[in-house]
Amino acid sequence: MRVLVVDDEANIRESIRRLLELEGIESAPAADGSEAAELLRSESFDVVVTDLRMPRMGGQELLELMREEGIRCPAIMISALGEIHDAVQALKTGAVDYLIKPFDPDELLYKIKAAVSNRKLEDRVEAVSRTAAPSSRLVGESEAVRALRRAIEKIARADTTVLITGESGSGKEVVAREIHARSARAEEPFIAVNIGGIHESLMESELFGHEKGSFTGAESRKTGLFELAGSGTLFLDEIGEMPPPLQVKLLRVLQDRKIRRLGGVRDIPIAARILSATNKDVEAMVREGKFREDLYYRLNVVRIEVPPLRERLDDVPILADHILEKLRLRMKKAGARLGDEATRALMAYAFPGNVRELENVLERALIYGEGEEILASDLELAPESRGQAVSHAGADASPTSGPRSAGADSFDPSAPDSTSLDSMELNAIRRALEKWKGNRSKAAEELGISRRTIQNKIKKYGLE
Repeated sequence: MRVLVVDDEANIRESIRRLLELEGIESAPAADGSEAAELLRSESFDVVVTDLRMPRMGGQELLELMREEGIRCPAIMISALGEIHDAVQALKTGAVDYLIKPFDPDELLYKIKAAVSNRKLEDRVEAVSRTAAPSSRLVGESEAVRALRRAIEKIARADTTVLITGESGSGKEVVAREIHARSARAEEPFIAVNIGGIHESLMESELFGHEKGSFTGAESRKTGLFELAGSGTLFLDEIGEMPPPLQVKLLRVLQDRKIRRLGGVRDIPIAARILSATNKDVEAMVREGKFREDLYYRLNVVRIEVPPLRERLDDVPILADHILEKLRLRMKKAGARLGDEATRALMAYAFPGNVRELENVLERALIYGEGEEILASDLELAPESRGQAVSHAGADASPTSGPRSAGADSFDPSAPDSTSLDSMELNAIRRALEKWKGNRSKAAEELGISRRTIQNKIKKYGLE
């Protein structure tokens, strides 16, 4: 921890420095707001302790400057007894707490530690949400998407547990975020966690949190995702990857609406709404004893199926424009647009990887394409999947049907075109691994499969 101490009185700066040093906390001094501002611009601090009245630049002005320049650091204001009104104004400007002179050293230490702890909690919520941020919103005007939107509107108001099913890459997290955004919880956190992306040994701690000393390496208390979600929404993606021991604990959470941290002795009530998703045939998993039947019924109070892209090919041009708009900004290719020939090629393609595959195809086209118009040849679509869209669409049930196995998890070696599909899968996995420099977790997340699945595929194709 590192504290910036701002006060025009040298004896106060030194007293606070000694106090912090006894606690093993590093500090840096500043004689006024101007000096503090320079330090904040060039160095990193966990918290600022600042006096209110100082020459050149006071504490209030320092807070305003920090806000204007986007300096994210919690600040504790120190004021005299007659300056309480100004201290309260400082809280409105951005201070997290204040102290009245003369203050108790123990109280100062407590407030510093609380400010740092709260900021870490806020940063973790933001980091989780940012990591899980969707690549697109629900885009499209096909009847399948309109039916999906109508279902989302009803489900959002119901505030019940929802199971979202659909193929890999079809947009299940996008649907979960749409449900959250249209619910009464919209102003609360939305936290998404990919169950397949967490190592089994860490999963319980990640979801439920742990107490200090609960296991080797647990040097401090950790708040789990159920708590971090607060009164918002917790989205459990790839729920079919949850190991049996954790299935039992999740069932208890859904029944009792309470969790207990690892090593904890008390139950903690939770208020978050639970949404889950899978690309697996959960009913088959229940029959095979791989997924608890009682948990399945708890999760499947309301069911919503996300249609594959091949069932809504009319949305492809709209989706492509939406995706390209983001890619152009990120890749600084302002003039790049989809040509008519390329659009027709996309609409004749089966998209076994769904929306995620469309994103990958367009990103690759922007990287390798020359000129401002994306040509059909720039798309590098697998020849075997061209012209198959019509046969795929209509072969599956309506958007309200049961779950389907998906993407890389649904290849049948006995199928006539299994070789071409395996080739597509191999290329997709190779590209993802190259993009993430061999990081299997990142590659699996991009492909919408679990780390366990990608490891099996790497072994299958000899990509070790």
